[in-house]
Amino acid sequence: MYQIDLQKPCNAYFMGIGGISMSGFAKLLHENGFTVKGSDAQESSITKQLVSEGIDIIYGQKAENITDDIDFIVYTAAIHPDNPEFVRAKEMGIPMMERASMVGQVMKNYENAIGVAGTHGKTTTTSMLTHVFLNAGKDPTISVGGMLDAIGGNIRIGHSENFITEACEYTNSFLKFCPTAAIILNIDADHLDFFKDLNDIRHSFHEYAKLLPEDGVLVVGSEIPDLEDFTKDLKCRVITFGLSETSEYSAANIRFDESGYGVYELLHNGKPTGDTIHLGVVGKHNVLNSLSVIAISLYYDIDIEEIKNGLSHFNGTKRRFEKKGSFHGVTVIDDYAHHPTEIKATLTAAGKYPHNHLWCVFQPHTYSRTKALLHEFADALSLAENIVLTDIYAAREKDPGDISSLTLKEEIEKTGKPVYYFSDFKEIEKFLLKKCIDGDLLITMGAGNVVDIGESLVEK
Repeated sequence: MYQIDLQKPCNAYFMGIGGISMSGFAKLLHENGFTVKGSDAQESSITKQLVSEGIDIIYGQKAENITDDIDFIVYTAAIHPDNPEFVRAKEMGIPMMERASMVGQVMKNYENAIGVAGTHGKTTTTSMLTHVFLNAGKDPTISVGGMLDAIGGNIRIGHSENFITEACEYTNSFLKFCPTAAIILNIDADHLDFFKDLNDIRHSFHEYAKLLPEDGVLVVGSEIPDLEDFTKDLKCRVITFGLSETSEYSAANIRFDESGYGVYELLHNGKPTGDTIHLGVVGKHNVLNSLSVIAISLYYDIDIEEIKNGLSHFNGTKRRFEKKGSFHGVTVIDDYAHHPTEIKATLTAAGKYPHNHLWCVFQPHTYSRTKALLHEFADALSLAENIVLTDIYAAREKDPGDISSLTLKEEIEKTGKPVYYFSDFKEIEKFLLKKCIDGDLLITMGAGNVVDIGESLVEK
């Protein structure tokens, strides 16, 4: 396997360079002196930005794009073996690696390589940790799965031994990573189009934890079921966090200010530290996220005052309880939640946010997830006073014909909550303009394009 050495720049080629993660790592290699080229299906704002920074991009993937001066190739999961560039590279014997392997190789170049994993909360926690490390002057290199204002996008190239990245479990991508430290926030049933069941998911997270070296550290949520079975064979140090005082780091006297932001007293091994933590984000789930950040930051000897300051100035990332604006006195929030656990966390947090009536426009994400967790979705969505459903966002799947938003509507109706379904976004907008009143809170929710509804309403 070819090993990327940031001290030895060479010629790299990215197939699918316009992807959000691929583009970030193309920039990272470019700034470390590599000659970076790549291809993509079409021009985009991302590819234009890369070109402006001196990276050559070819539109359209053809065999002749692959030349013998290329030292190694990175490709996305969307590149299939019959892709002309892929076929040509194989014929020429050029070293090739998929994106996740490339991330793992980059991690090997850093003394402190932190991977943030968990079924939920990865982007927010990675972003929180970024704020703390930046505030403490740690000059980290960052790769985050959302757009973060503090770093002007999804990638930051630092000049220290600190590297922080999200570690996604889907298709076992994170098993190709090389962390020296890791956070595992939680483990829940998700991505059941890939994993067989919850035990299969737990196995993958366990394998991820086992990647840590003996002198590494795992910061792990104490509320994960049967945690001792999960950690007993690990050779690294294990630090727990959670709402129970049996956790190494926990929280007491949790409350929410007038903006719905979390405030709590920090406990270490069940004893008060004397530190009051003020968050700049809503929800009890973010109290948990922040505890993991505190735990790993203290492990790296960051002063608690710098940690507190970093957390208080973190106001979220794009599409994570993001305030979009208002229309007719109705506040519009957008959130990426697309799993029942995330939906419950977001709607519970919304309950602490100033409002009269709570409306939720939910766009189910993938047929397989909707079918597998139908009852859980209905239960979670019933936390809203009024629910509006769009069609299922297919993403990578094809319609199997045995599940739809109408199925979910029928399940929600069993809870007694008002639920409406529209197949057209414009019809949803008309409905909301008629029904929502001054002082209401509207949340557009899902991992697809449901955000467009809120953005359109705010412009009216």
